[in-house]
Amino acid sequence: MTITFVSLNLWHGGQLLPAPYDFLKQQNADIVALQEVYNGEDQDIPEQYRSMEVLKRELGLPYADFVPDYLDFDRTNGKAQRGNAIVSRFPITAYPPMYFNEPYSETYRDVPAEFPNCPRSLQRVSLATPAGDVNVFNIQGVWDLDGDNFSQKRENMANMVVSAIQGLPNVILAGDTNAKPTNKAIKLIEEHLKNVFTQNPISTFNMRRKDNPGYATAAVDMILVSPNITVLSSECPDVDISDHLPLVAKLEIK
Repeated sequence: MTITFVSLNLWHGGQLLPAPYDFLKQQNADIVALQEVYNGEDQDIPEQYRSMEVLKRELGLPYADFVPDYLDFDRTNGKAQRGNAIVSRFPITAYPPMYFNEPYSETYRDVPAEFPNCPRSLQRVSLATPAGDVNVFNIQGVWDLDGDNFSQKRENMANMVVSAIQGLPNVILAGDTNAKPTNKAIKLIEEHLKNVFTQNPISTFNMRRKDNPGYATAAVDMILVSPNITVLSSECPDVDISDHLPLVAKLEIK
């Protein structure tokens, strides 16, 4: 079975909407892992904070799962949660989310001083595919401006990921790790999974939207897969759809 898999940080639910959804539709992906997704239902808030509603409408993929990290008061006045989402062509069995260091919060404020304390989670679903169960993990990792800093929080994150994937077949781990490939946390995970990129992109940030030059050498978005999954192709298109660049992989699962 060959699938197209896409990972993308939407940037506050779709700061550049409709561009991210146009791109995702063009990819005609089988599985999409997204970060910074909103689940708002109040029609009075901007559409970017109703990401789940828009995804279901625009992508035409029948199955979806959302995991909240926190209730957002800074952009939606508490009318929407923010977190991770997976949409799929294949039926989804969802599992409880795993929070790395801070639990789900209804008091977190998304201001720079609090970024290191932002709740971050690992979303897990099992997809019923013609090739058997595929276990997809969607991550937005612990935030730290130094992508190489192997902090206690990042070590805990890596250990939780490794524990979660142990013994599972057909694993795909994707998302915005907030860590560079050289970080020891990523190296610990790569002892069990392989990166779909044999050479990592120089950066996975869209520098049209960043003013800190450090982002130009930070490849923090990743897709890693079980050793048995064959990577047919992988790319990081330089498109202006978010403050991150998307990752697209064609995978063969036997």
